[in-house]
Amino acid sequence: MDYFAQQAINALQLGSIYALIALGYSLVYGVLTMINFAHGDLFMVGAFFCFLLEKMIRVPFWLALLLTMLGTSLLGVLLELCAYRPIRHAPRVSAMITALGCGLIIENITLALSPYPRHMPTLIKNSITSFHGITISSLQLVVIGISLLLMILLDFIIRFTRFGIAMRALSSDRLMVSLLGIPANRIISMTFALGAALGGAAGLLYALSYPVISSSMGMLIGWKAFVAAVIGGIGNIRGALLGAYLLGATEIITVSLLPSTYRDLVAYSLLLLVLVFKPYGILGQPQVVRS
Repeated sequence: MDYFAQQAINALQLGSIYALIALGYSLVYGVLTMINFAHGDLFMVGAFFCFLLEKMIRVPFWLALLLTMLGTSLLGVLLELCAYRPIRHAPRVSAMITALGCGLIIENITLALSPYPRHMPTLIKNSITSFHGITISSLQLVVIGISLLLMILLDFIIRFTRFGIAMRALSSDRLMVSLLGIPANRIISMTFALGAALGGAAGLLYALSYPVISSSMGMLIGWKAFVAAVIGGIGNIRGALLGAYLLGATEIITVSLLPSTYRDLVAYSLLLLVLVFKPYGILGQPQVVRS
């Protein structure tokens, strides 16, 4: 029993990071039916932004978190304005190629500025507590707690704020929203900012949990989070959370029972298995096309 409880805590930590990134994918897809493949690189930028903050000006953890989220949200808005908005009405393949190109540009700029992996400074004093054979660290509590807090805040924003109501309306009928005078462009930019901020927070939390960061981390972790969003149902917020925690648990169990080299194989096999039986994801629904 202690073994399963320990693995559950580890799965919660990893799944929480996946969930924050997967939410960014689902937010953008829910509004624009577009996959922002550069989102994983925004996650990577969040980790490096925090690294630069700590190297240049030593700031407290909470301030580093807020500044990182602000920095990545501004980058997300910039991407939407400069890269995605001009091709919003182009064929979807154009948006897909543009997103992939933006991700590669961000990754290669980071690679040019920092060609070697970096070690993330310690922002939190990590104390370890044992309870009935279960070991849990203060860092794990911080990662899980902040992730849950951000998820609850996102749920509140989507359900009870004017921006959230407008975002849901835009997702349902973009043409009608424009006719009603709702500023669609502003709502879309704010959606990108919100998703990028969550990705930046995930980058910081991941860098603290696994303190070696590199320019390629966005591709690997970003694709895993995208897999989680697809498993749960891309565009569905609760589906993204379900897929993220399911994928996190799958990876933790795989590593505990098999060599770590099998982790990616099992993760992508889970995606294939889910899509065979649930083509739209566990909580996903077929898209309704209005004529």
